[in-house]
Amino acid sequence: MPLDRTVTPPIHDAIEFDYVLPPINTQSLSNGLPLHWLNAGVQEVVEVNWIFPAGLWFEQKPAVANAVASLLKNGTTTRTAHQIAETFEFYGANLKVNAGNDFTSLTLYTLGKHLPSLLPLVYDILTESVFPESELQLFKQNAIQRLLVNLRQCEFVANQKIDALLFGEAHPYGRFSKQASIEALSRQDLIDFYQNHFPLADVRIFMSGKIRDMDVQAMDDVFGKAPIISKPLTQFAFDTPEPEAKKQRILNDEKGVQAAIRIGRLFPNRHHPDFAPMIVLNTLFGGYFGSRLMSNIREDKGYTYGIYSSIAPYAQGGSLTIHTEAGRDVAEATVAEIYHEMAQLRDEPAGSDELLLVKNYLLGNLLGDLDGPFQIMQRWRTLLLNGLTEEHFYHNIQVYKTITANELQTLAQKYLHPHDFYEVVVV
Repeated sequence: MPLDRTVTPPIHDAIEFDYVLPPINTQSLSNGLPLHWLNAGVQEVVEVNWIFPAGLWFEQKPAVANAVASLLKNGTTTRTAHQIAETFEFYGANLKVNAGNDFTSLTLYTLGKHLPSLLPLVYDILTESVFPESELQLFKQNAIQRLLVNLRQCEFVANQKIDALLFGEAHPYGRFSKQASIEALSRQDLIDFYQNHFPLADVRIFMSGKIRDMDVQAMDDVFGKAPIISKPLTQFAFDTPEPEAKKQRILNDEKGVQAAIRIGRLFPNRHHPDFAPMIVLNTLFGGYFGSRLMSNIREDKGYTYGIYSSIAPYAQGGSLTIHTEAGRDVAEATVAEIYHEMAQLRDEPAGSDELLLVKNYLLGNLLGDLDGPFQIMQRWRTLLLNGLTEEHFYHNIQVYKTITANELQTLAQKYLHPHDFYEVVVV
């Protein structure tokens, strides 16, 4: 029957849809290394991730994790930095290395047909990097220059200070870059961190895109034949000391006309039962363009171009932070309005229309996150690296769909009290 274009199709809220997390394949390579892969998509493009527990949490010397990530592909026992870069460029591929709070990841983007040619190069980087002294000196020079430039920006300073307040300046999640820490790095520091935290025994490998059986075999031919030597993973414990003052006002530029505002508190990670409900409350509060904070402080008061709140979950904890930039003359008024919006959420339940809008926004975004192999694999990576299963995904969907305004109000009364929050205002 032909489509009648004179009839408006039915409109459905995102909350009405069923959500399915497509399954992935999980297998062990010949030497036991875990490989997770997904064959999906129509383009001949492949994304491969190698994930190591080698983030800032494992540093025994400040700045070393980022230095290793920056210099990992800058020379091996058989290739120079120029040769490595030239090879990736020749194949039109890209290898990114990023050190996060908990993990360091290597991400390769390439056409599937070039995967067999590039996997030996990545293997070489992961097993034979040498961190040449000349490359380290250049890195230190550039890193210090970037730091000095960034320290002039109130936003950069505010981001540093709020994490230091929340977790403690000596804690990996609260530690921030200092010139002295960068200058103190030695080549041996990088080699030690590399050897202790990048053994292949600890890697998790994820492949997604148009994956063929021959691609899986190519991975096994290179990484599945590698000798695996397990090393005990050192576990660290860090205190979170109470700062001298919960509210800090910092003058970074006497002539500055803009203030960077960060207001935050510690918050549990994904394993806590309040995490999924808090995603909904945070969205309502400041997690999207139509949020309470945006409607009041941007649209009504005109104090800022944008204001957001976000939840940052890590393996060993997390935080809830409000971040914005406002005119210097209205900075304190902006802070007051943020606390006013917290009080509103504590004192009154959200309206049904507003809550439905928030739920549709959250679930509508999730539909986009499940469109395409790279996005689907990102969902699975988050679950697997945090020791969670797909049941956790479906539990969160149910929370997003069914949570009530009264439940959100109770949550606000638990987590949105001013006395739990730290403040940083930097001009």
